[in-house]
Amino acid sequence: MNEASYHISDLKKIYPGFELSVDNLSLCRGEIFCLLGPSGAGKTTLLRLLNFLEEPDEGEVTYGGAKYKPGNYSPSLSVMREITTVFQRPALLKENVWNNIVYPLKIRNKKIAPNGIVSIMEELGIKDLMKQKSKTLSGGEAQRVALARALVFNPNVLLLDEPTANLDPANIKIIERMVTKYTLEEKPTVVWITHNHFQAKRVGHRICLMEDGNIIEINDNESFFNSPEQQKTKDFLAG
Repeated sequence: MNEASYHISDLKKIYPGFELSVDNLSLCRGEIFCLLGPSGAGKTTLLRLLNFLEEPDEGEVTYGGAKYKPGNYSPSLSVMREITTVFQRPALLKENVWNNIVYPLKIRNKKIAPNGIVSIMEELGIKDLMKQKSKTLSGGEAQRVALARALVFNPNVLLLDEPTANLDPANIKIIERMVTKYTLEEKPTVVWITHNHFQAKRVGHRICLMEDGNIIEINDNESFFNSPEQQKTKDFLAG
């Protein structure tokens, strides 16, 4: 197991009629950690806590050696800028594709190296769209631009909230391949929410099943799919 980037202890987030509860969870560098589960299981809530977009009601998150608790859940801007999220519906600037992709570099005062950016665009099949306005892109093109924008500054944490939902198989394959390659080369922590357990089987190193705000089972890919420990996991995989 690689070095842990996050450790979660006794974490709770409470809403009317719903409670997320995570007793003990570590997330590691160089792994794709797939979150499976039905709608309303708490997957997106957990992602928002990992991105420090919401504050828990109880518990503690350790990230980068620093501990964050309720009342003290606001990392520095430099820490926040190590983390990025790609959502199911990308929110792109009303600019062309190139300006969208370089935007994270500009706000971080990082050097814009055209060759490296073009290389990412080529791998995602969007180089020819460089001057195209974001509003003219198809759903698959927009999602590939969003992923390029997320990867261009080499994030330490890549959070993916169903980034391939409603995309065609060709776009899904491109995105899966790119995230897998980036994880292998740069060793970020990747947390990937998906409803599709076939996708989780293709890309995930560890798989986590959530239901009703609780973690049902976490296991390595082979064990999760071939010899699940919990009956709820067996039922979920059986559809």
